[in-house]
Amino acid sequence: MKRMGLFICHCGTNIADTVDVEKLAKKFESYPGIVFSTNYKYMCSHPGQALIADAIKEHGLDGVIIAACSPTLHETTFRKLARQSGINPYQCEIANIREQCSWVHKDKEKATAKAEKIIKSIIEKARLNEDLKPIEVDVTRKALVIGGGVAGIQAALDIADAGYPVLLVEKEPSIGGHMAQLSETFPTLDCSQCILTPKMVEAGTHPNIELLAYSEVKSVDGYVGNFTVTIEEKATGIDWDICTGCGQCSEVCPISVPSEFEKGLGNRPAIYTPFPQAVPNKPIIDSENCLEMKTGACGLCVRECEAEAINFNMEPTYREEEVGAIVVATGYELYPIMNLGEYGGGEIEDVIDGLAFERLLSSSGPTNGKIRRPSDGKLVKDIVFIQCAGSRDPEKHKPYCSRICCMYSTKQAMLYKHSVHDGQPYIFYIDIRSGGKGYEEFVERAQREDKVIYIRGKVSKLYRENGKVKIAGVDTIANKPIELEADLVVLAMAMIPTTGTEKLANVLKLQTDANGFLQETHPKLRPLESTTAGFYLAGCSQSPKDIPDTVSQASGAAAKVVGLFSGEYLQLEPTIATVDEELCSGCGICISVCPYSAREMDIGKGIAKVNEALCVGCGACVVACPSGATDQKNLTDEQISSMAKAILKGEKES
Repeated sequence: MKRMGLFICHCGTNIADTVDVEKLAKKFESYPGIVFSTNYKYMCSHPGQALIADAIKEHGLDGVIIAACSPTLHETTFRKLARQSGINPYQCEIANIREQCSWVHKDKEKATAKAEKIIKSIIEKARLNEDLKPIEVDVTRKALVIGGGVAGIQAALDIADAGYPVLLVEKEPSIGGHMAQLSETFPTLDCSQCILTPKMVEAGTHPNIELLAYSEVKSVDGYVGNFTVTIEEKATGIDWDICTGCGQCSEVCPISVPSEFEKGLGNRPAIYTPFPQAVPNKPIIDSENCLEMKTGACGLCVRECEAEAINFNMEPTYREEEVGAIVVATGYELYPIMNLGEYGGGEIEDVIDGLAFERLLSSSGPTNGKIRRPSDGKLVKDIVFIQCAGSRDPEKHKPYCSRICCMYSTKQAMLYKHSVHDGQPYIFYIDIRSGGKGYEEFVERAQREDKVIYIRGKVSKLYRENGKVKIAGVDTIANKPIELEADLVVLAMAMIPTTGTEKLANVLKLQTDANGFLQETHPKLRPLESTTAGFYLAGCSQSPKDIPDTVSQASGAAAKVVGLFSGEYLQLEPTIATVDEELCSGCGICISVCPYSAREMDIGKGIAKVNEALCVGCGACVVACPSGATDQKNLTDEQISSMAKAILKGEKES
């Protein structure tokens, strides 16, 4: 029989307040197979780990059970300790008595009884554990970064600077993302383009980065260290290899349609470069609005192009690439303004969102930095900013805080005042969230120096009257109704995941949270890693965040990739599915249910087999197998049965 030790953690008071840990430790001293049982306030701390290591040596333990928090947190920590202490790491098990017990109960007696059952079940599992070795696989030392905003650019540059090749894939014709649309950035009021465009140029010219703009990832197969990616390079209508980027084609195009980059406040031709500083600085043809492609009755751009780069018959192309790690930096969009009908969104022309106002502020924007009303072009003399427009509204819109709205509304009010000295900006707010370095001082400066008027309260309705926008709300500090009229209203719309994030998550086999953002493994201990090995998260694809946090997370994700590439090989978890060849009937049911494509048919033997590198031990095949031929290492049918019996035996005894 194995000699096992039980180590029960108080987790400060997280467990000990609801579970009688000392009583449990005493009770398990006489449990079959347990030769040592104790408890400690913080088992994951240095003294706690030293306690475990000493007990292993002193009592000759060949298995340990840690009764503590979720294995998601510290299973790796304790398994490393077991290995260092001379025990096979897969003889270390975690009994989760925090998330599954103490956190969900108040009755200490009942919670203690439940914790006892949980521990017993894990002991019975541990009795039958085998010694396992990690699976070693080779690594393709090339990274894929999906998304060319500031997060994707930073991650790509950091990986490339470490000496590894990078594919940077961006679905738009240029990298830069939404940061390229900003006029200035808080709290320093640096020019956004001055910060971003040098990085764009560096990403476009770096010898270790291959930039694939106007492209999308269509499929991903394989596993961490060895992914096969299919990328669609969309038809631009221009041969970028010979195009000189002179811009003559755009100048002669007779079509004028609303510009996406200018948020519809300015126009662009049907053959266009998104903005003057674009990387790559090459045009594409908008097939939906091009006269030649629709009617065959134009061709002015063809006659103007000396390089003969225009090709109306261009088709999308597809390429396969082998990469070892993937950084997902797909960014954000703003919640559609038309969803806020109560604020005139989509109905009142002089009600716009924050990104549209950035274009009005920009010296390279549609009004050359003059703050004019979209409805009639008149100079804006009174302006109202409304925060939490669609955010923090679980009843009708989005329940979460979008984090940056307080600060960018303050910035925009300041910049407006710098442009229109005799104008008056008002900000309606619920409360001010200014948690970054220098942010609170920035808000105070707006009030003190630029005379921005903050009104604490929600706006109840907006409507147009006599050429002005009327704003009705409540000042909750003065506790009275308030009415204002403004030339322009700017809504700080909620940040939401980029369109197509859910579809891409399905392609990549990543999880999303309740709000559609990509789900990290653990918000505190593993915030950069997705729930699927080999995928790392950066920027607003994971949650709303400002530029400093976005860049920090991007560099962190890049560091994870570099760490992955730095070893000779990868070690994968060995707790995977197996096939008993004598029992397998070759029915193929397990192949159809495997979500990771880790099963295939061995034609020669007529049985199913497991691709060990792809299997993540989810257990779907074990459940589906009608002949009982499939089992999982260290979670066999026998172990599950023993665990259930231990719990049920406890039920009878109680």
